[in-house]
Amino acid sequence: MTPIHVNDPDDPRIAAFRDVKERDLTGRHGLFIAEGEVVLRVLASEASRCTPVSILIAEKRLEKLREVLERLPGDVPVHVASQAVLNAVAGFDLHRGVLALGRKPELVEPDVLLDNLPERAVAVVACGIGNHDNMGGLFRNAAAFGAGAVLLDRTCCDPFYRKAIRVSVGAVLRTPMATGLEAEAMIDLLQGRGFEVLALTPSAEQTLAELKPGRRTALLLGSEGPGLPRDIIARCRPVGIRMAGGFDSLNVAATSAVALHHLTTAGAD
Repeated sequence: MTPIHVNDPDDPRIAAFRDVKERDLTGRHGLFIAEGEVVLRVLASEASRCTPVSILIAEKRLEKLREVLERLPGDVPVHVASQAVLNAVAGFDLHRGVLALGRKPELVEPDVLLDNLPERAVAVVACGIGNHDNMGGLFRNAAAFGAGAVLLDRTCCDPFYRKAIRVSVGAVLRTPMATGLEAEAMIDLLQGRGFEVLALTPSAEQTLAELKPGRRTALLLGSEGPGLPRDIIARCRPVGIRMAGGFDSLNVAATSAVALHHLTTAGAD
């Protein structure tokens, strides 16, 4: 790894990193921007499903991260700049001192994704999640509790948005996923492969605490506020989390953590 020193924020070699606050790269040529040491470590790891393309790092962080940078493929340029130049490039004070340009993994057909899961598995399914903090939280929880896959319907936001990746602490880069799907088709696909699909909803009569999960379970989550459509809930097994103090529900990311903990620790038939 031979660092490339950059002294000009307008250097064309780092054009892809410029003004990331105003224009995120998500959806452009299959690339994404990620930030921070934790995410860089995931991107450089064997667990990553994504390909590193280029790195821009503050010079004060170089020695600390040298062993990580040296794990990158030899053709990945590592650009080094002063903090002032880095801030000018990013368009904000980049305290984390690390930006990475990456390439998204190849698309995986949802049936192939599910067929590759073991006999006992948990999948996370999301419909209409438009908040990037919540999206990142879903992926972080899915990875933390060992979910085998995440399926997103076409109305969800892109998990490769910079903020979603950061909130997920890099889990987006390593989690098997399928995106752009129709909710009904996802349910049919899961049920056809032996998954019991649980629809998390405050209106459910059965509580999560009462549920004994089977060997294959899919956790279906909707957006905050409107939640899941009634016709979608009707095709699944409705389950709720008992609330106190007049509250009817949790934040969707918190809900996923509670539910995944139960599904992965309560045992199965």
